[in-house]
Amino acid sequence: MDRLRRYSHDGLTFDVADAGDLGGRSVLLLHGFPQDRTAWDDVVPALHAVGLRTLAPDLRGYSPGARPRHRADYRLSLIAADCLALLDAAQVERAHVVGHDWGGALAWVLAGRHAERVASVTVLSTPHPAAMARAFVTSTQALHSWYLAFAQLPWLPERVVGPRVEAMLRSTGLPTEAARYYAVRMREPGALSAALGWYRALPWSWRDPTPRCRVPATYVWGRRDIALGRAAAEATAKLVVGPYRFVELDAGHWLPETRPVLVAGHVAERVRSTSG
Repeated sequence: MDRLRRYSHDGLTFDVADAGDLGGRSVLLLHGFPQDRTAWDDVVPALHAVGLRTLAPDLRGYSPGARPRHRADYRLSLIAADCLALLDAAQVERAHVVGHDWGGALAWVLAGRHAERVASVTVLSTPHPAAMARAFVTSTQALHSWYLAFAQLPWLPERVVGPRVEAMLRSTGLPTEAARYYAVRMREPGALSAALGWYRALPWSWRDPTPRCRVPATYVWGRRDIALGRAAAEATAKLVVGPYRFVELDAGHWLPETRPVLVAGHVAERVRSTSG
């Protein structure tokens, strides 16, 4: 079997890093905003060391060949279909799914709607979408999530965020080198608007609620996360049916970049404890 470097779905072309043991169990790694597949660079060596294969795509909006112009094209149901097409292209029947930030929301969607393709799920930072929705009306989460409304505006978020991406990321705890790299990526033609498309598609994504998770799950949350608070993190347990572990770290939001060894350990443990 050849390594997968690109695959196509829905008229779009996606870049992907395929590494590790081709005969081992497969781990699908889903990044968030405004990251790309390199968010996992410090995580994957430890996963390869225990015999796992990793598939880390640049998701819709982040691969240059996968930047549709309409915001409805970024709803989570379509992006989940991109992930299933990747598993098909890689000849993987079931994967252990790992997601961070928006990739975490996507991981919950895959676990809830496509459990037949998901062996387990490990989610970093992001609560289950239903727990997040509940926290908007029962806690201060809405105050932390003001940017969701701001992102719905036309052109202004690009004008405001574009020149400030690196400084914004550094101020929230992302290491300087990673912040600089992601800022450069966001200056590619159409890249920032495409990445913001995930936020702008929320009205469509919310119309199709995420079901309860019915596969073994680990949820890793940093208590110093500036965007995702405790109420939704703790409420996520009620939305998982089956084996579940909640891990609270003394950390912020950017867990793949700042806590890669711990992340890899929790992923490996979830895979080890799950058949399939």
